[in-house]
Amino acid sequence: MLALDACFGAVSVAVRWQDAPGRWQMRHALERRERGHAERLMPMLADVMQQAGLAFCDLHRIAATVGPGSFTGVRTGVAAARGLALACGVPVVGATSLAVMARQALDLIGAARGERVLAVAADARRDMAYLQLFDGTGRALGEPLVATPRDAAAAIGSRPAIVVGSGADAVAAAVKAAGGAAEAALPDLEPDAQALAVLAADLAPVDALRPLYVREPDVKPQAGGLLTGAAP
Repeated sequence: MLALDACFGAVSVAVRWQDAPGRWQMRHALERRERGHAERLMPMLADVMQQAGLAFCDLHRIAATVGPGSFTGVRTGVAAARGLALACGVPVVGATSLAVMARQALDLIGAARGERVLAVAADARRDMAYLQLFDGTGRALGEPLVATPRDAAAAIGSRPAIVVGSGADAVAAAVKAAGGAAEAALPDLEPDAQALAVLAADLAPVDALRPLYVREPDVKPQAGGLLTGAAP
């Protein structure tokens, strides 16, 4: 299974397979970067497959994070997964970037989570956060949304929560300001294809993998397709 992510501030690739005795093996790479996701993804894919000693025709499934995240990063990952799946003739599956982060957070936090709800909050800029809530098994308690810290706090409600991700501090502070109980943790957490490669086996294949956008793009074409001031 090949997994990839380019949604936020990192690019990552992982391939997971069983060796001859049936033991699971993994090769993995992750690079934190603010830009250049599209340029780096395909060389990273080739490197990881070479390290694993596998050919693309050996793959049985391809997985990608579908968002939320940066528009360019999400499109890059989804397009790469769709193209590879078509070329290799294998199923393609997707997971939200926040679900992958939740899986990582549960592994890192362990029993320290207690009975608290897990809120994954990633900075969406402009004083907003991408938010999704999960239980202790990683099961989503709702769909991803984009919200102000105050609205994110309202979505969490009165439930004690542990909030992870780049937006965790702002959301946890808003929960506390509203009279709730929240702890911020793992502020540097990024989606990692290594976690997605493990999740991929339990995801249902889709006919067409599509990006998940939970807010409008910052830049939109002008009406009529003309630039302001441009000659007709």
